[in-house]
Amino acid sequence: MWYFSHNSPDGEISVYTAATLLYPNALATSVTLPMEILQAASQMAGVKSRNGPQVKMFLAAPEKAPVTLSSGLTLLPHISYAQLPELDLLLLPAIWRNPVPTLRAMQEWLDTLRAYAAAGTRICSVGTASCLLAEAGLLTGQPATTHWNYFHQFARRYPDVKLKTRHLITQTGNIYCVGSVNSIADVMVHIAEEWFGSHIARAVENQFSPEIRRSFRAAAYQNEADSSHHDETIIEAQQWLQERLGRAVTMVELAGHLDLTSRTLNRRFRQATGMSPQAYLQTLRINHARELLKHSNLGVGEIAWQIGLQDASYFSQLFRRHCGMSPLNYREAVRGKLFAPGAHSAALE
Repeated sequence: MWYFSHNSPDGEISVYTAATLLYPNALATSVTLPMEILQAASQMAGVKSRNGPQVKMFLAAPEKAPVTLSSGLTLLPHISYAQLPELDLLLLPAIWRNPVPTLRAMQEWLDTLRAYAAAGTRICSVGTASCLLAEAGLLTGQPATTHWNYFHQFARRYPDVKLKTRHLITQTGNIYCVGSVNSIADVMVHIAEEWFGSHIARAVENQFSPEIRRSFRAAAYQNEADSSHHDETIIEAQQWLQERLGRAVTMVELAGHLDLTSRTLNRRFRQATGMSPQAYLQTLRINHARELLKHSNLGVGEIAWQIGLQDASYFSQLFRRHCGMSPLNYREAVRGKLFAPGAHSAALE
């Protein structure tokens, strides 16, 4: 069992519990990649703080016996399905080829799947494992996605599901569907950010092929507003900051706009988002800077100006603190696999 270490805001240690189901037609990479990303995040958090985040991770199979996958790999589960504890995260790995045999074999477990969903467990399916969610009725009337090769079959079998063929990730509440193994990495980085913080998430992202990563919010179809809280004043504050990303603003100015004291703004913002308004603004700026570094040829000074910072040196320090590398090194990394279509075509002639 993988067991790794999180201090909650009140000083008590929080332990996140995650499990991945094993079945014979599971795709191994969709089992190992999510676990390795969370493991990497936990290890980095442990280096940063002795009392860093803890995660318990389980592999679960119908019986506590080795499972040989279609690929020939054999994995040893920690526990049986019946021994699964309460979970913060449940991963359903991609089903290789025709998902129907797996759906038949898992029918008796669908009640348990529904129970986990009702308890608020975050459930994430990869590829055609979304069929398990649909079979359990968890996607009825909701957006979902699946592997592109099974769009037509999925739509025929589950006509009441709102299939999103243009999105590789969908989210409705605690239910996530991911269309590919690559995109499960985006979701894991998103979860790592919630569990371990943005600095750890960016460091993990840079380790796992930053040139192919997209932010969760950029890639996902979400069935509700992008807010995990219901404080309308703080939602207004977030929007205010977003709209003024390209200019210098102060938190005193924001507090005055909301008719709050600076102390009240800071307290309510932390309660709603888990971070201070200044830290939230920095995250907005860094995310926008990453997009500009990836998709434009603007210099570092120009990008700093575009995100409301006048000092290019300070911007570089801030970027390194958030992303673990300089802006120019990040640009080099994310563009490492780009190629010119014209040159590719010429090589084929």
